Amino acid sequence: MHPTNSQTHAITIAILAMGGEGGGVLADWLVDLAEHNGFVAQTTSVPGVAQRTGATVYYLEMFAKSSIPEGRQPVFALSPFPGQVDIVLASELMEAGRALQRGLVHPQRTTLITSSHRVYAMTERIAMGDGRMDSEKLLAGAKAAAHRFIAADFSAMAENFGSLIGPALYGALAASGQLPFTRAQFEATIQRGGIGVKASLQAFAAAYQEAQEQLEGKTSTSASEQAANASAQPLAVGPRLQALAQTIQAEFRPCAHKHLLAGIARLTDYQNESYAALYLDRLLPLNQKASDSATGDQLVSEAARHLALWMSYEDTVRVADLKIRRSRFDRVSQEVKQSTEQYLDINEFLHPRVEEIADTMPAPIGRWLLRSTWARQLLARFTQKGRIVKTTSLRGYLLLYAIASLRVTRPYSLRFEHEQERINAWLTSVDSLLQTHEELALQVVKAQQLVKGYGDTHSRGWRNFQRLMRALPFFQNEPDAANKLQQLQKIALSDDSEQEFLTRLKAEGLLHCD
Repeated sequence: MHPTNSQTHAITIAILAMGGEGGGVLADWLVDLAEHNGFVAQTTSVPGVAQRTGATVYYLEMFAKSSIPEGRQPVFALSPFPGQVDIVLASELMEAGRALQRGLVHPQRTTLITSSHRVYAMTERIAMGDGRMDSEKLLAGAKAAAHRFIAADFSAMAENFGSLIGPALYGALAASGQLPFTRAQFEATIQRGGIGVKASLQAFAAAYQEAQEQLEGKTSTSASEQAANASAQPLAVGPRLQALAQTIQAEFRPCAHKHLLAGIARLTDYQNESYAALYLDRLLPLNQKASDSATGDQLVSEAARHLALWMSYEDTVRVADLKIRRSRFDRVSQEVKQSTEQYLDINEFLHPRVEEIADTMPAPIGRWLLRSTWARQLLARFTQKGRIVKTTSLRGYLLLYAIASLRVTRPYSLRFEHEQERINAWLTSVDSLLQTHEELALQVVKAQQLVKGYGDTHSRGWRNFQRLMRALPFFQNEPDAANKLQQLQKIALSDDSEQEFLTRLKAEGLLHCD
């Protein structure tokens, strides 16, 4: 896009970014780039949704001074207009989706440059089921909607050099050739900024090369294909788990190996090697009884995944353990871009219910606590408001460390007793359906996804799971039983209020089972 004396409209650019990603700095660089190279420019910002951690649309227009008639000035818009944007820069894949939704991307006009990584929205995180948007569909839709399309994990490139994502997007824009400026002019703008110049230039160069290779057709795999290839790599296990890994190799069908290896690693981290061995012992009968068909293979693979998740249920011990891990402190430090001169405080809001405290205790004591009215009321006085624990302080860290240390007593806890009974009942149901209703058995396996989370989320999911299991005998001999159970699961996962799920059960004549 090169301006001429006949230029009749401004070059329009929309930047969609979240808080802390440097979208404002990127907009300022573009204004500086334009004004130092014979253009006039204007930038505005339009606040977005808080659920996307301060997602904002920065809008910029620039016009060549040589194309402005003497005595006149161009009139710039304050916000992007659908179908009238030349370039869209998105800091994350869902931001690209937001641009598509707003109509900012036009198939005959718009160059769309997006990072292919994901930062999940609050609605995706709190969904009962897998609430994530399909990244492959987003990439395909973005590519189809844009006139030119460039996508790569620019966030990872930037992190490799200790930079924000802005310089990487800036480099991809420079390589796209959609602005009438040279690479040297782009880089000069970064140098004039004077802050983080070295890291920014390195991220700029890496993204410039990636975008250039894509435009020249040298990139052999797409972002989604790269992610799929990475996930297809086998999971390495340490020497502690080699014996269990050999059991998996010898006793289980290959289609389940990936989930099984991940399962033993997860459960060893959660409890110990003996607990991971119990996991394999529980799965081996299913592996032997399931058919050699695609349905049988899927059933074993899904059972391996869901059993590992259920056996590593979230309790107060697990929550405390995860909050004091070094990896978590490192991750938070990286996310907030902490420098060596800065001090980081992490405050955790904890609000355990009486039931969760009882669950952590040895089973006899936990049952007594739940039966004792005066003990419950006394404990509730200290827990009803919750408390804030600073895990970066010695006192707060030691408090959670003491709770996490209760892992050795977990097998004797009330919650452990309950969960093992529930798991055994679930596996018994699957086993009883294997020979006659294998597809239905598969859906019973998948129904475990209702049982997840912590506190109220777990209670709601467990209620819905129980409703499904109690209703199952009333329709399991119907020809479409598997499909019916699958549809009921979808409703339960999408309905936080439970009202739609209860209404559907009533319509099916199954509410009396509640």
